[in-house]
Amino acid sequence: MIEIFVNLKRFEVPRGKGGICDFENPQEWMEYVIDKCIAFGIGKFSKIRVTFLLPEALILAAKNRLNSYSSDTVGALEIGSQGVFREDIKTGVNFGAFTTNFPAAAVKNLGCTWSIIGHSEERTDKLNMLASFEPAVNKDPEIYKKAHKTVGKLINQEVLCALNAGINVLICVGETAGERGEGVFAEQKSRIEAALKSQLLTGLEGVRSRLDKRKIVIGYEPVWAIGPGKVPPGGEYIEYVSKYIKNIVKQYFGFNPPVVYGGGLKEENASMLSGIETIDGGLVALTRFSGDIRFEPEDLKKIIEKYLGKLQ
Repeated sequence: MIEIFVNLKRFEVPRGKGGICDFENPQEWMEYVIDKCIAFGIGKFSKIRVTFLLPEALILAAKNRLNSYSSDTVGALEIGSQGVFREDIKTGVNFGAFTTNFPAAAVKNLGCTWSIIGHSEERTDKLNMLASFEPAVNKDPEIYKKAHKTVGKLINQEVLCALNAGINVLICVGETAGERGEGVFAEQKSRIEAALKSQLLTGLEGVRSRLDKRKIVIGYEPVWAIGPGKVPPGGEYIEYVSKYIKNIVKQYFGFNPPVVYGGGLKEENASMLSGIETIDGGLVALTRFSGDIRFEPEDLKKIIEKYLGKLQ
């Protein structure tokens, strides 16, 4: 199964308020996205699952719109959340005192089948909170390592909450520029491996017993290459890292995970990524990167078709 995740971040904010959405009403925009995806047959590609990762306020709009279509029309379109809280609602313990947080039980009850956890933006946010308490996080390498480990443990708590609630998990890992270091690729390999191994071993601790009917997909984010003007890694780099991720998870946790490219699946790199044997899909956000930047369902279809071109 090829896994395509569409992370719509905060794309529902209209252009007049600084966002990229052409709709003033976010529910109408979400319904437009679902309607167009259905019209383009995006859920009906063979052996491919497309999961929309949505802000909390858009989940019901998306689910209700999907439910208005027959299952054979919807195909393999699914809905996921953009995270879960590290604690959950439990009978006799906590019935829902989670103001501003999104416990896994609520995510599941809204109809989500997936959640993205540990995205680089989430990890950065958690690290920044630690740095606001102890500014030396950004200056002292040893304190940075401890803080990074703490973030990993919080991510792991979220992963376990999601799995316990019956939610599949896309967990993201990736090395920063500082972790990657200077030099040529051969000189960077050991540092890249150390960063990824630490995140995987911490983030996946305790998952083995919870994978009977739930899935874990690893999203690889080259954090150092994400953002305007930065040069993304080439196929050799991505192949090496994705193979390493699979080997580590197989060695320490006993299963062979799908690995998707989280640095941005788009038309320009879809063919290259689909030709990498150890890559099983990708993470889409924006589909247009110039002019009026945006996400468009028609462009998503083009990306998927480009990805599948090498596989058909």
